[in-house]
Amino acid sequence: MTDYSSFAKLSPFELKDELIKLASAKENRTMLNAGRGNPNFMATLPRRAFFRLGLFAAAESELSYSYMQKWIGGLPNIEGIEARFERFTSENHDQAGVAFLQRALSYVRDQLGLSGSQFLHEMVEGILGCNYPVPPRMLKISEQIVRQYIVKEMIGGSLTAGNVDVFAVEGGTAAMTYIFNTLKQNGIVTKGDKVAIGMPVFTPYIEIPELDEYGLKEVAINADPKQGWQYIDEELEKLKDPDIKVFFCINPSNPPSVKLDDRSLNKIADIVKNHRPDLIILTDDVYGTFADDFRSLFAICPNNTILVYSFSKYFGATGWRLGVIATHQDNILDGKLR
Repeated sequence: MTDYSSFAKLSPFELKDELIKLASAKENRTMLNAGRGNPNFMATLPRRAFFRLGLFAAAESELSYSYMQKWIGGLPNIEGIEARFERFTSENHDQAGVAFLQRALSYVRDQLGLSGSQFLHEMVEGILGCNYPVPPRMLKISEQIVRQYIVKEMIGGSLTAGNVDVFAVEGGTAAMTYIFNTLKQNGIVTKGDKVAIGMPVFTPYIEIPELDEYGLKEVAINADPKQGWQYIDEELEKLKDPDIKVFFCINPSNPPSVKLDDRSLNKIADIVKNHRPDLIILTDDVYGTFADDFRSLFAICPNNTILVYSFSKYFGATGWRLGVIATHQDNILDGKLR
């Protein structure tokens, strides 16, 4: 048996190294490392589909200037794009990734009830990189697809997707930086305010509030390794302090990799409802899709919570910098601004 008590005094990165050693020691198992940095795996099927889509998009671009010299393309045309896509997939049905593209179109059109032509046109424009500087927030069809995914995976259907707004960002760390900067610029937090941070935590999330630009005072909400890295009630009681403006946590935690249990979720919800209806919760749920029956704090405190999710770990797409911020349309942030 491993003596886990010896890990209690390790820094997050030292703890991460020890967890990797433990995982690597398991016989007859391949370790997939989705930790900080670049995962050692990637989902290859969507990558193959991505490159097939690129070939279709290039051909669509060339249709605009078909009367000109070869290898010149223009902006893609939405008219007739579904029929041309069906012909493309039919002619390349034996190529890996093509069936994935067909299923993607079917999901968007038949299950989400969105326009197949608008979806294909948006994907083609997106992969060609010719959709700038509009829209200002996120590609419109993509936003609806991502919102459906976030509600399904992070919230578990306890909220309708129509009540959630999402905003695309370049990964989870960028999301945190933008959020803290937005809170500061809008006067929702000011220098000297307290921010509670669930510990242990990914090191940059300790460093960001301490920057001179923000000057926030940190209050540690310590997870107990003897309690399976959960936050005991006494630690969560700290959130009743009215001087704490924001509670930031990673769920599941990084590096312990443990999701908040129902007791912790219910305790936080009780504190918000009965003591701190003004508390802003910032939850980084990047690892939520690795946990069975995961529920985000967003699911139980939707009006108080800012949710951050990144596709980099679960899909092995770190270098693509794909992240999202989600808020409920009825949120206390708008109330504070008003």
